[in-house]
Amino acid sequence: MQLQQLRYFAAVAETLHFTRAAEQVHVSQPSLSQQIRALEQELGADLFRRARGNIALTDAGEALLPLARRILADTETARREVQEVAQLRRGRVRLGATPSLCTGLLPGVLRAFHDRHPGIELLIEESGSHDLVRALARGALDLALVVLPLPSSSPALTAVELLREDLVVVSSPLSPAPAGPLRIRDLADEPMVMFRHGYDLRELTVAACRAEGFEPAFTVEGGEMDAVLGFVRAGLGVAVVPAMAAGGAGRDLRATPLAGAGLHRTIGLAHRSDVAPPRAARELRRMLLESRG
Repeated sequence: MQLQQLRYFAAVAETLHFTRAAEQVHVSQPSLSQQIRALEQELGADLFRRARGNIALTDAGEALLPLARRILADTETARREVQEVAQLRRGRVRLGATPSLCTGLLPGVLRAFHDRHPGIELLIEESGSHDLVRALARGALDLALVVLPLPSSSPALTAVELLREDLVVVSSPLSPAPAGPLRIRDLADEPMVMFRHGYDLRELTVAACRAEGFEPAFTVEGGEMDAVLGFVRAGLGVAVVPAMAAGGAGRDLRATPLAGAGLHRTIGLAHRSDVAPPRAARELRRMLLESRG
């Protein structure tokens, strides 16, 4: 069994398409298919069901996939650990974060890290928390700033609380100003701009509205953070966003706090518990935890 074969197998398992998998790993489709066949022959079991162009994992493939991902992640960690020598003068860190944290918390910390370790490449993945958890679990990230608690479906991840973000209601100055702090039920008659499915803010906001007995009305939905703020700025509706994102959005947006305990989300710094983060990632993790002040 070769690492290359496991890499090809994992690519097909993720794309469920031999041609797209071949493009992903930069080999020809016949070469990839040949290596998959060789792996199946060595293991004595089919890893994929191939029927009229539809690809699916067999039971044997399902059993192999988490092991292959761990082997590949461990191999990548070992490769980078060897390279990250001479006091962190070389290497890279793959960090995932939600959009509000990319514009709020991270710039200062990343600048300090870069000043201290200019030879370390910083690769940032900006996405919703659910997507980041999945990327972290499959070994595509070293660290991720995600919303806590972690899902029970990701037992191989561990996290430490980093900060708590208050959520506020943002609206356009073009619309009438809200009278003081808002309650969630005050949003029942407000048109709302909503994030795409998979965004933790979408799920949190919808759950809060339903707990107050109403379904939120969306004028626009499906955007990322910048798009949502832009739609609110244009007067298409209000949105519930982290105070950090509202504070960095400029004076052309109005931020109104939520009454009482309001809404908040807890952000944790997560990594895989079954694979030690590379040295550079451990150093960035230390600096992020120190930033809690």
